[in-house]
Amino acid sequence: MSEVSMLRPAVALPFLLVSLIWGSTWWVITGQIGDVPASWSVAYRFLLATPAMFLVALAMRRSLKLGRDGHILAFLVGLTQFCGNYNFVYRAELHLTSGIVAVMISLMLVPNAVFARMLLGQPITRRFALGSVIAIAGIGILLLHEAREAPVQGKVVLGVVLALLAMLAASISNVIQANETGRRLPMVSLLAWAMLYGTLCNVAIALWQAGAPVLPRAPGYWLGTAYLAVFGSVVTFPIYYNLIRQLGAGRAAYNGVAVVVIAMLLSTVLEGYRWSLLAGLGAGLATLGLIVALSARKPAA
Repeated sequence: MSEVSMLRPAVALPFLLVSLIWGSTWWVITGQIGDVPASWSVAYRFLLATPAMFLVALAMRRSLKLGRDGHILAFLVGLTQFCGNYNFVYRAELHLTSGIVAVMISLMLVPNAVFARMLLGQPITRRFALGSVIAIAGIGILLLHEAREAPVQGKVVLGVVLALLAMLAASISNVIQANETGRRLPMVSLLAWAMLYGTLCNVAIALWQAGAPVLPRAPGYWLGTAYLAVFGSVVTFPIYYNLIRQLGAGRAAYNGVAVVVIAMLLSTVLEGYRWSLLAGLGAGLATLGLIVALSARKPAA
């Protein structure tokens, strides 16, 4: 299979759209935590997104029949992506700024490439490996800055652990949905069922951890939830998962470069993120590493 160019409009435009939307969602999530338990905020997001995804599948006249293997795959995607990933992300943002969490999640290209190599046989190039090492060094410097700036009661280490768990959960989902079973299924149908299974897990976790549902009255909360459900989930995930199938799991995760830039800018303007020489160096290294990895060509399979 020949390499798919990331500069083709059919690839570049969806890639940019996903990056722009996801870059903004990191800040929107900050308005979903604090007054409402994180578990319920995640549950509300996908309680709205799931029926919308089923409607999209029906509107596109895609069959909702997955078969036994398809439902197993949908459950695993739902458990990792729409339950595990987001529960960890929302909790990580209780301890780290949204921009920092976005930077950490952008390193998903590394486990994406490793898991794709292990499970799908997709090769890893030397340039990709070099870029990944540079990016990891930049992330380390950014986190050192965060630890220095955080108040004594700040739980930076806990935030880092939660963000890493979110990254790994999303990475596993990214790779397994691109297996032979997933490729045979309509993307929107697989995602609809995956969101349903993820939502059931989210509600169960919320009831277990937080008790009865907390329903805030603030219109801003529900507008944010609707934005995350429709644009941050229903619109973007079918596009992103199709990019994974076109580009490979490692290269598709490069949208983290643009997402990080957008998220860090929003964090600076809206959350008062304070830049220093150390933070600038870390952000520069992380971006350079991601760009080096981005320049790696995908070997023909």
